[in-house]
Amino acid sequence: MIDPITHTMQSGVEEGVFPGGVLFIRFHGEAVYHRAVGRTAHAHVAEPVTIETLYDLASLTKPLATTTAVLHLIQDGKIRLADAIEQYFPELENTAIGSVTVAHLLHHSSGLPGWRPLYEEISEREKQSPGFFGSARARQFALEAIGSEPLVHHIGDKSLYSDLGFILLGLLIERVAGLSLASFCRERVYEPLGIQDLMFCPNMKESIPGNHSHYSIASTEKDPWRGRVLIGEVHDENAYALGGVAGHAGLFGTAGAVMSMVDVWLDAYFGKSTALMPELARRFVTSDGHQPESSWGLGWDTPSAPSSSGRYLSAQAFGHLGFTGTSIWVDPKVELEVVLLTNRVNPTRLNAKIQQFRPLLHDTVYRTFVEGDG
Repeated sequence: MIDPITHTMQSGVEEGVFPGGVLFIRFHGEAVYHRAVGRTAHAHVAEPVTIETLYDLASLTKPLATTTAVLHLIQDGKIRLADAIEQYFPELENTAIGSVTVAHLLHHSSGLPGWRPLYEEISEREKQSPGFFGSARARQFALEAIGSEPLVHHIGDKSLYSDLGFILLGLLIERVAGLSLASFCRERVYEPLGIQDLMFCPNMKESIPGNHSHYSIASTEKDPWRGRVLIGEVHDENAYALGGVAGHAGLFGTAGAVMSMVDVWLDAYFGKSTALMPELARRFVTSDGHQPESSWGLGWDTPSAPSSSGRYLSAQAFGHLGFTGTSIWVDPKVELEVVLLTNRVNPTRLNAKIQQFRPLLHDTVYRTFVEGDG
């Protein structure tokens, strides 16, 4: 008899929620489920997904790369949460965004709008000046464009989920560290932890660590803008225009690698991590309560009603979603960690069935392992 979790995952494939996916669950520190279903694309010729398949993690980049990098820079004494960003970007002095702090950006309370099509202007400039696309000049353009944005609410008044805020955080990390976000994360975060399978730009062979000769990479969308099915290049257009490395998107990884980073955060929550300062980590994953309508901590979300985490996770839970069909949910109260990687945007982002699937899956996981009904 098939177990209820595998049944739910296979139903996701059969009902067209996604062509394939990997689910990794840890409970009380033990791996209790790690399986793959389906194929890497909806095409019948696509290869089967394995637990080693790389997925475009989309906005999981925010907690797993950018937020973690910011915490390391704080621990290194390079930045502080209360620092105004104009301290690091003199070109933003006397702008509306200049007095926004690092904490505001992490909390999505900077007042910045959620999104702007920066890639359109970058593409136009590429036509006029070949080589602009993905260059340092493109990143400077993004900085100045975000800096010129009128704020949609007063700084700190409320939370509005903003890719622009995290693009800015990625640029801040690069300026402070003197390295690309990809290099800083690899050298300061992932390699010291022995994590190989988190990376930016996996379609570029030189970016692949270790001695892997081949990666199975799940396809994302048949992108009308780029005119091709995307495999190993970031789905997010703004991240792509910035060279595939950005603070809001661009990270790829396996479920095992994602879980390795999640373990580090949970260990820090319990005071057991040597990589992250526990007091800081707990602050990052906890909603501060200053804005009753906001579920955001610092770079991490917490459950709200209704939540993709389902009905059962506690108020201590934290997580994040990725547009491509990825998610992380962690409940320290019951020591439950759930990593779901899918490519629900294949062949089109218009497929929104994942919105109903996620809470159903997390409810099934909770009932199976926490309540012991499975």
